[in-house]
This record gives sequence, structure tokens and C-alpha cells, in this order.
Amino acid sequence: MNDSGTVRATDVVVIGAGQAGLAAAHHLARVGMEPDRDFVVLDHAPRPGGAWQFRWPSLTYGKVHGMHSLPGMELTGADPDLPSAEVIGAYFDTYERRFDLRVHRPVDVTAVREGGGEQKGRLVVETTEGAYATRALINATGTWDRPFWPRYPGQETFLGRQLHTAGYPGPEAFAGLRVVVVGGGASGTQHLMEIADVAAATYWVTRREPVFREGPFGPEQGRAAVALVEERVRQGLAPGSVVSVTGLPLNDAVRDARARGILDRLPMFDRITPTGVAWDRPRDGGRSTEVDADVILWATGFRPAVDHLAPLKLREPGGGIRVENTRAVRDGRVHLVGYGPSASTVGANRAGRAAVRSVVRLLAGTPAAAPVAACSPAPV
Repeated sequence: MNDSGTVRATDVVVIGAGQAGLAAAHHLARVGMEPDRDFVVLDHAPRPGGAWQFRWPSLTYGKVHGMHSLPGMELTGADPDLPSAEVIGAYFDTYERRFDLRVHRPVDVTAVREGGGEQKGRLVVETTEGAYATRALINATGTWDRPFWPRYPGQETFLGRQLHTAGYPGPEAFAGLRVVVVGGGASGTQHLMEIADVAAATYWVTRREPVFREGPFGPEQGRAAVALVEERVRQGLAPGSVVSVTGLPLNDAVRDARARGILDRLPMFDRITPTGVAWDRPRDGGRSTEVDADVILWATGFRPAVDHLAPLKLREPGGGIRVENTRAVRDGRVHLVGYGPSASTVGANRAGRAAVRSVVRLLAGTPAAAPVAACSPAPV
């Protein structure tokens, strides 16, 4: 471990040990780099599992959509009835040990700055276990640590409970209560379908009319969805989620919930009152403009956790970090994986591999467009 009073030099620092960070670490090891000498992996979580370890207990592995195995080791034979946090946490733990990735945890990264003096030309990564001076940085911090809470008039007056998906405890906590679920993504519908069985009443509120997707979602549709998010990142805009452009899958559980009226959507309310939420105009042609609620559950998504990169001034006027492939346009030493178009398990795997290819070229002093084979010790 790094002594808190020293600056340790290394070639690559990987921040985050979720899907994207572990994929990148795996490929760094494959090209001949040694953990804790040539690269170091830092993770703020208390144990392996990335953001999965914080998911609610009722999200069993069988309910997880599109979980792709990490490179080099398949996830097989998992019990679909076990919590996804338990299954994927154990899988990540085994993965780290099998490939000897030596993840440092829990370690918080507080800032990344341009080095000076002896560290000139390097990035200095300031952490709770000391500082690292690195030639390249792979940022894989995801979004879980930055839940997005919209602001609405009267929000501070609400006498009930407000919570976010990040703190969702499971349906039992809502027994006998009136619950407003805000958000049109997959988490919102999953919460509603669980809570409706125990709550006194549920209301689903979204800014836009939800789009339910019939039929299979194949590679062509996936590429088109990713391309929409990727274009935002290229323009330096804050990335939207891939899920936001794919629509909601219309499976049997969703069909049943729609038939039972659980997924009858209401337009976004205008304000929050001490006892519920209200619309300034009658909704859906009716006379009622307010519903009473004990809980408002914000299933409103997350934002990229990149505040520690602020000293590098990577953000564009549009609010995002402009990225080409995985490289930050404003500083080619910085790579973002699991960001924007790679914010999915399969996308994270691919981004981890692409980032390492680019880092190998950078460390060899080779232009970014040069072929990897010219300088890679082993195929990535």
C-alpha cells in the first residue's frame, strides 16, 4: 500500500473496480503490466461487486437484464433466486483473485491534478491512502455515487419520506403506504411492480410518455441506441443513458402490470405539497389536481461521478466531457470507461479493452492512430 506521506509513481491508475474498471485491469495485465508496480486499481467500495453490491435485496439475479460476463471468465450456474448483489459480488471477488488484480479498497480519490516539479508531465491522483503520480488514468467511477434528485417547488415542505433508487430498501418498507414513484426508466417500473402488491396506493409520474418496446432488441437496435448517446458525448454534452433511448421491454410481467393499472402513467406534477403532489391544471381531463402521498420515490437516474477530475478542466460548455473512443479530448492521458455510450456491462467490457489499447500506445510514445500490434507486448 502507498504510505500517506509519499507520492508513488506508476504507469496507469484505474479508478473504480466495477465492470469497466475490472475489464480495464484485466487487459492491462494481459499486455504484461504488473499490478501494484505498473498499474494500480483503486476502489472506494468496501468489498468487490461495484455498484451491484448496493442494489436492493429484491432485485434477484433472475431479474437482471443484460448482465455480461467479465473478459476471460464466464459467470455460469448462478441461482436466479439469489439477490443480484450477492451473485455478482461473489463473481467479482473471484475474478479479482483469479487474475490477481490486487484492488486497493476502500480508497477514496479526492482529486486528480496536473503534476509539477518532479511530477511534471504526470497526473497526480490524490487519495485517502496517499498520492499516485501516473502517466495515464483510466476513470471507471460509474454513476451510482451521484443519484440525480430533481427539484420541484414545495419539495422541502413535504411531511412524508423522500428517497432515491440508490437507497431503495425493497417493497416491504412501503406496506400500507401511498407511494408516488417518479421516473420512466426500468428502475421505476420495477419498483412500482414490487410496491403495488403491498402499498395502499401507487402513482406513477413521468416527464415523458413512456415508450414500451415490443419484440426482440437485437444488435442492430443496440448499436443505434448507443450511437445516439455517443453523439452527445462527442459534442461535449452531458451523456444520457443508453436505456433512455431503448424504451421499456414489454415482457409478461409488464403486460400484467399494465392490465392491472399499475403502470397507468400520470404527467409530471408541478409542485409538491406537505401532503402529496399537485398539478396546476386538472390532469387527464378530470377534476382532481392533487394526490396524497406518504412517500415520494425518485427513480430519476444518476449522473457520472467525475467531480474528482474537476482540476483538469475537462468539461465542455455543454456540461459533459468530450470523449473520442475512450480518450478525453482535452487530455489524452485520461480515459473514461463506463461513461456515456459504454455505461452498460457489454459496453464497459469493450471500453476497458479500447482504453488499454490507447494507453499502451500512449506509454510507448506512439500516435493514437497507430496500430496496437506495433507496441503491445501481448494482444488485448
